[in-house]
Amino acid sequence: MRGKRAILAGLGLFLAMTAGGVSYADEARPAGFVAAGDVVTDLVEEIRYFGDDNFVGEPIDGYESPVCILTSPAAHALARVQERLAAFGLGLKVFDCYRPARAVAHFVHWAEDLGDTRMQAQYYPEVAKDELFEHGYIAARSSHSRGSTVDLTLIDRDSGDALEMGTGFDRFSPRSWPGDDGVSAQQRANRMLLQRLMVEAGFEPYEQEWWHFTLADEPFPDHYFDFVVGRGQ
Repeated sequence: MRGKRAILAGLGLFLAMTAGGVSYADEARPAGFVAAGDVVTDLVEEIRYFGDDNFVGEPIDGYESPVCILTSPAAHALARVQERLAAFGLGLKVFDCYRPARAVAHFVHWAEDLGDTRMQAQYYPEVAKDELFEHGYIAARSSHSRGSTVDLTLIDRDSGDALEMGTGFDRFSPRSWPGDDGVSAQQRANRMLLQRLMVEAGFEPYEQEWWHFTLADEPFPDHYFDFVVGRGQ
């Protein structure tokens, strides 16, 4: 019952949000947003919600291209991180950047269907689906929709392989917390390297996900956008 109440609470917040004026009509990319790949040299983009390799198991609403869109300040801050990593033969791979409000709505509707657990073994084996809201893994609003949040990891520039971080992206588990001591010393060091460079570039980490960072001085702190993720908008 507790998990069910959490889902209903999340749905209630989502409905209140949409009633408050968030619409799902297509709109052009607003001024102040850029394709991060145009700013960050050699950025690797593996946008998971464009395809079916994600916790829902299908392409997510609002993703028309596998491209990282960010506010201009967030993209330029990310470029500074990439420049520092280059000296060590490392680079950045992004999994998600700006996320349309309709994509978050897709997550909420998926969470309501408790029978759909096809991706549980890979993404949330340690938590029941009806507890995802309660534990903070899914919310009715996402900082990603404000345009200055990014999910990412470190890669070896030569091989393109991701550094070991102890869990994969979007693994809903305490093992994904940046400070979890259940991962190896090298995995924790990799997490701390990513966190240190991101923080020094002006981003704030999230205590439950080693991959998640939001620009501290974000330009749209109160606006949740819904333009689609696409190229050449």
